[in-house]
Amino acid sequence: MSLTKQAKILTKAQEKAINSYLDQKRNPLRNQLIFNLSIKAGLRAKEIANLKWIHLIGNDGILDDNIYLPNIASKGNSGRIIPLNSNLKKLLSKQYDIRKLKTKFDPLNDYVITTERSNRTTPQVIVNFFQSLYKELGLIGCSSHSGRRTFITSISQKISTVGGSMRDVQYLAGHANLNTTQRYIEGNSESKTKVVDLI
Repeated sequence: MSLTKQAKILTKAQEKAINSYLDQKRNPLRNQLIFNLSIKAGLRAKEIANLKWIHLIGNDGILDDNIYLPNIASKGNSGRIIPLNSNLKKLLSKQYDIRKLKTKFDPLNDYVITTERSNRTTPQVIVNFFQSLYKELGLIGCSSHSGRRTFITSISQKISTVGGSMRDVQYLAGHANLNTTQRYIEGNSESKTKVVDLI
């Protein structure tokens, strides 16, 4: 994957601005969920489209603290268990409470992300959603992979502070090869300057 073609990562300020922007648009909760499943869980477009409620709830019907993503909903054999970010869980909980009120709600088969015309969406619709979103906000070089790259870069920078390693980052990213994970990570120019001054 060429560095010049990689999707740009998002800053905290941009993340906050995007959530605020989506809050003012049509279908705010659903659209914030799509964005946050990307930036707070690192899900691919295919994984966002294939996510079902059964991947999020326990046997008691209560929303779990993890996403249990099976291989069938992912890419290849990259199914994994992803701990839920607290803000993402709040959004999912709101959506879950709304969906449970529907008479035909089926937690075993119903998808988390739906459209006005269908009970599910497609990976291409998710890709198009991100393209339109970033174009509207004037964020050049961003794509459906920007949230995922931001997630992987963020956890790679923080994983050592909680006793983890790059192998944990690789697992959360759903990559078979550590080299793939490393290509997703955005370098930090300030950190590079500081570390060189330490030697």
